[in-house]
Amino acid sequence: ITCGTVVTGISPCLVYAEGRGPLTPGCCNSIRSLFATAAKTTRDLQTACNCLKAVARGTRGLDLGLVAGVPAKCGVNIPFPLKLSTDCSKLK
Repeated sequence: ITCGTVVTGISPCLVYAEGRGPLTPGCCNSIRSLFATAAKTTRDLQTACNCLKAVARGTRGLDLGLVAGVPAKCGVNIPFPLKLSTDCSKLK
């Protein structure tokens, strides 16, 4: 997995994550697809985690509370919390 793949996968969620619109089925489908097909290995998960943290740090107006709730609201199991404090190197 590449950071570009992750960014493409989460892009439908940015309007919601910035508090500018509703959570859409497109966002949920993209997140589901990203973690079902692309992020399979430990290395992939660590890459996805680091990329998500980089995007979160670099996106102005991002509501981290909304971001953290996306997996549960979409019914998607992501094997790490969507928080800036997550230690991606410890993912297995």
